[in-house]
Amino acid sequence: MLLERFLKYVKVDTQSDPESTTSPSTEKQKNLAVILVDELKELGLSDVRTDDYGYVYATLPTNCNSSYRLGFIAHMDTSSAVSGANVCPVITSHYDGSDIVLKEGVRLSAEEFSELKNHIGKTIISSDGTTLLGADDKAGIAEIMEGLRTLIESGVDRPTIKVAFTPDEEVGRGTDHFDIKGFDCDGAYTLDGGELGELEYENFNAAGVKVTVNGKSVHPGSAKGKMINAGLVLMELQGLLPAFDNPMYTEGYEGFFHLDSMNSTVDRATANYIIRDHDRQKFEAKKLLFSQCVDFLNKKYGEGTVMCDITDSYYNMKEIIEQHKHLVDNALVAMEQAGVKPLVRPIRGGTDGARLSFDGLPCPNLFTGGYNFHGRYEYIPLEDMHKAVEVMVNLAKIYAKK
Repeated sequence: MLLERFLKYVKVDTQSDPESTTSPSTEKQKNLAVILVDELKELGLSDVRTDDYGYVYATLPTNCNSSYRLGFIAHMDTSSAVSGANVCPVITSHYDGSDIVLKEGVRLSAEEFSELKNHIGKTIISSDGTTLLGADDKAGIAEIMEGLRTLIESGVDRPTIKVAFTPDEEVGRGTDHFDIKGFDCDGAYTLDGGELGELEYENFNAAGVKVTVNGKSVHPGSAKGKMINAGLVLMELQGLLPAFDNPMYTEGYEGFFHLDSMNSTVDRATANYIIRDHDRQKFEAKKLLFSQCVDFLNKKYGEGTVMCDITDSYYNMKEIIEQHKHLVDNALVAMEQAGVKPLVRPIRGGTDGARLSFDGLPCPNLFTGGYNFHGRYEYIPLEDMHKAVEVMVNLAKIYAKK
């Protein structure tokens, strides 16, 4: 059932749109929400509902004396980086360690993606190389649904289980309309991580920056002393930022400035940046530095030449999770019971759980088993997905005693 569910979900195009101002950012995300509502009802969950924003909620009541309310959350949308339409999954059974050849000359190279050789003998699910796969985060959805089925059919003791599926996580708005009060949970986990064993409760502090450069377009034949080339000013802004505080040169706890997109003419240039750092003081210092670079250029070229809007997106959930450390400790136990080696590491990104934690719902992040998210080289071993289900079931058993 797990494989069938996953293949069904990835074929539904749910790509979100970072430029949209609607909620959800794309209506097509609701197509998957409708499917999930029907399946949750078929499983026999109660309080199954969706709303105008595309969120899906449901409850599996406790079957014992547990008073704990445990949540599991995954997001429905896929990244806008690569198309999520017409996904054609490729299943490679008994992977032998060689390259996996996909369509149009695309191949999953065992040399370039060395992690592949850790999965010899497993069943590898990938896209056909023309789209992303959508394991981020439809693997998480499929694993939660399969976990619910397992809990129901096995009859093992469980606490009250709350599940939620959210839109727009990939555009940083996955919790904008999350009904925390209605979700009514003591603690939760997002299933939105990567490789087998990942457990994350530290993430970046994050901000987005919108930059507008107002140039002066003058015929180049008579431009001396008059023209301000907006594109060049934008390049100058980039040159003022620390060269090695860049995603290409950072890892672990190292933060960065990232030029995500840009567009320019002589008259006007725009760009989108993201600023990231795990350390809150360093994060604030990075934002200040960016503003100081803008101020410098305005002094050089005239006030109003460069405008920037810096908006915080989310913060490091570590400070919240440490007040509810049982969620981490019990996840470690659940993994060990499943024979999974825990990989506790900081998230070099964000997750719905970060904002939920600051909104009152502590929410670490668990692995789904996937690799190379947001691109045509995305893949996931089926056996690792089954381990994610097993960990979810183990957590339910642990919290049944609370």
